Amino acid sequence: MSLKKNGMMFVLSSPSGAGKTTLTKKIAENNKSFIISISHTTRTPRPNEIDGKDYYFVNKLKFDSLIKTNSFYEHAKIFDNYYGTLKEPVLKSLLQGKDVLFDIDWQGTQQLKKIKDLELVTFFILPPNIQILKKRLLDRHNGQEKIILQRMNKFNEEVSHWNEYNYVVVNDDLEICYNKILNIIMSEKKGKKIAQNLNETKKKIEELIN
Repeated sequence: MSLKKNGMMFVLSSPSGAGKTTLTKKIAENNKSFIISISHTTRTPRPNEIDGKDYYFVNKLKFDSLIKTNSFYEHAKIFDNYYGTLKEPVLKSLLQGKDVLFDIDWQGTQQLKKIKDLELVTFFILPPNIQILKKRLLDRHNGQEKIILQRMNKFNEEVSHWNEYNYVVVNDDLEICYNKILNIIMSEKKGKKIAQNLNETKKKIEELIN
C-alpha cells in the first residue's frame, strides 16, 4: 500500500549537540500539520524530560521484546543506550495525512530508507564549528567531561554519513536554519527538489573534521 497521497516523513539527524532536537520541536510547535515521532529508549531521562512526551523510557528487557515482535521501523544502539521508532503510531499518523518528524541518527535513517512505500526526506544538520558544538555539549551535560569527550570522539564518524542525506544544513543561527529546513519541506511537499551546493557542503565538512 502506497502512502504517497498521505503524510510524509522528514528525518533530522546530526552529531550530538548540533541542534536536531531543538529544530524538530520548533518545526512541530509552529506547524500543526506535523507531529514528532516519539522514540523508545533505554537511557535515563535527563532533567525536565517527560515520559511519553520526549521519549518513552523503557528498560532493556522491554526494548528487546519490541525488537522480537518486529514492532520497530528502526532501532539502534547509540552511546551505550538503545533507541527505536515504533511502526504503529507512525503509520497511523501518515494515513491520517499527518507529516511525521524524526529526530534520529544515521543508523536509524539507513533503516528507514530501506522501507518501501514510505515517502522520506532526510536532513543532516551540521554545527557552525567545533568550538560551538563543544560549548553546546558542555551546557547540556553540565560540564561532564567524560560524556562530552565520548560525543566529540564520535563526531567524525557521524559526519562521515552526510552524503547519505537529501539535504545538509548548517545550524549557525537557529532561526535561519529553521527557515531553510521549513522552506525545503514545503517545496518537497509540492514535489519540488531544492538544489544544494555540494562543493560548499564538502568544504564545510573538511573544515569540521580537520
